[in-house]
Amino acid sequence: MFNHMPPINRRQFLKRTFAASTMLSLPARLHSAATGANDDIRVAVVGIRSRGQDHLKNYVSLRGVRVVAVCDVDGRVLEEGVARLKTKGVEAKSYRDIRALLDSKEIDAVSIATPNHWHALGGIWAIQAGKDVYVEKPVSHNVWEGRQLVRAAEKHRRIVQMGVQSRSGAGIAAALEWIKSAPLGKLRMVRGLCYNPRPSIGLAGGEQPIPEGLDYDQWCGPAPMTAPRRNNPKNGPVHYDWHWTWNYGNGDLGNQGIHQMDIARRFLGEAGHSRRIFAAGGRLGYKDDGETPNSLFVYHDYAKAPLIFEVRGLPKSKTAGEREMDKIHGVGVGVVAEYEHGYIICPDYWNAAAYDSKGKLIRKFGDHLLWKDVPEINPAPSAEPKAAPANAENHYANFIAAVRSGNPGELKGTILDGHISSALCHTANISYLLGKKLSPDLIREKFRGNREAVDCFDRLAAHMAANEIDLKIDQLTLGEFLNFDPQTEQFIGHPSANALLTREYRPPYVVPSFV
Repeated sequence: MFNHMPPINRRQFLKRTFAASTMLSLPARLHSAATGANDDIRVAVVGIRSRGQDHLKNYVSLRGVRVVAVCDVDGRVLEEGVARLKTKGVEAKSYRDIRALLDSKEIDAVSIATPNHWHALGGIWAIQAGKDVYVEKPVSHNVWEGRQLVRAAEKHRRIVQMGVQSRSGAGIAAALEWIKSAPLGKLRMVRGLCYNPRPSIGLAGGEQPIPEGLDYDQWCGPAPMTAPRRNNPKNGPVHYDWHWTWNYGNGDLGNQGIHQMDIARRFLGEAGHSRRIFAAGGRLGYKDDGETPNSLFVYHDYAKAPLIFEVRGLPKSKTAGEREMDKIHGVGVGVVAEYEHGYIICPDYWNAAAYDSKGKLIRKFGDHLLWKDVPEINPAPSAEPKAAPANAENHYANFIAAVRSGNPGELKGTILDGHISSALCHTANISYLLGKKLSPDLIREKFRGNREAVDCFDRLAAHMAANEIDLKIDQLTLGEFLNFDPQTEQFIGHPSANALLTREYRPPYVVPSFV
C-alpha cells in the first residue's frame, strides 16, 4: 500500500529543494535554527536608549528582518521605544528583563546595545539560549570576559558579530588591499586618533537617587551595585556618562576609540595582542565626576611597527570653540598609517585616501560624498565619523546574511577580532590605572630612546599648555610598562595587572567560564 502525499505547488517545491541543499552545506548549528513567518529573521534589540536606536533603525529597514522584541531596564525608555516602533508599523513585544526575552522561542537573533559592562554577559546568555548575536563595541568590559564570549560562540556554534562598522567599509578594505604591494614603502607606525570633544559632566556632590522606573539592580548587572555619583543635566545620574566611570565604562578609548583601534590593527596586519604596552595621560582641564582620562596616549609595541593611540577630549586651545579639535593630516577621529614615502588616512568608517610624503593626494578609496571636496594638496578632509552613506554596505545586513546562511565565514567583524581589538583598549587602560603622577621632565626621561613616545608626549604637553594647564602642577599619570603574553592573555610578572584583566562578578550576573 502506498502512502499518498498531497501535491505541492512550484513555490513549495523550490523552497523545500533550496532548504534541503542548504542543510547539506551548512554547519550543524543551523539544522535547528528557527525562523519566523516567510523565513524572516526575527530580531530582538536589548538596550534601546542610545546605540540601540541605530540598531532598531537599521533592522527595521532590512528586507527579510522583523524586529519582534525590545528590552530595556528603564521603563520610560522602553515605553518610548515601543511607541516609536509603532509609528513605523512595527509591533514589538517589550521586556524589562533580558532573561525573560531569551526564554522566547520566537527570537532568532539578539542585538546588544547595552552599556559596556553588560556586553559579554548579555552575549553569552544569548548564545546559551541558542540565539545568534550582534554585540556592540567594545565586546567586553575586560579581557577575561571577552575571551569567554569568544569561547561561548565557538562551543555553541553561534553567529556572533562585533559592532565595529568599519569592518564593512569598502573603501578601507580597498586601501588595505592596495597597500599590500608596498607602494608607499615600509610601514613606520599606525596612529589611531580619538580627538573627540568631551566637556565636563559636572559635579553631582554625592550619591544621587535612582530615577523612577529604572531597575537599577539589573542595570548594574555584573558590576558593583553602588549609588550613582554623577548627574549631568543632559543625561541624569545613570545614562551615558557611565562611559567615564571604571565600573561600567572604558573611557573614550573603549567607547569611540575601539573603532579606530580596530582599523589601526588591520593596517598593521596583526591578528593578535601586542607584547608590550604603556600609556600616559590624565583627566585634566576641569574637575568633575568622571574617572577615565580625557587626555591619553597609548603605545602598543608590535613587531612590524608601533600602534599608537591618542585620546583628546579638550579643544585645541583655551580660546577655541568647544568642538574645535586638534587634527593630524586633517584627521581628528580616525586613523593615520605612516609609511616611508607617504601616508594613508581613514577619516571615517568607510573611506581612505593615500598621500605622498609631500601631502599630495595619490588615490582615494570609497565613494562617500565627503570626498567631493578632497583637495589635491593637504589639508586632508577634516571629518569625524558620519552616518553611513546610502550606498555603503550595511554592517547589520552583513550580520543578518551570516545568520541566514549559518556561515560565520561571511562575517566581516568576527567576535575574535572584536575581542582582540577590545583587549588593546583594556590593556592600555590597565597600564594607566597602575600608573603614577609624575613631572613632565620625569616622564620625558622615562621615554628616552623611544622617539615616537617622546613625540607623543611633547605634542600632548603642548596641547595641555594651549589649554592653559600647567603639567608641573596638574601632573599627567605615567602608566606601568607592561609585558603581555598573547597566548595566555596574562601580563608577565605583574600580579596587580593580571588582577585587572577580570573582575569579581555580582550574583546572579556572573560571567561563566569556558575552558
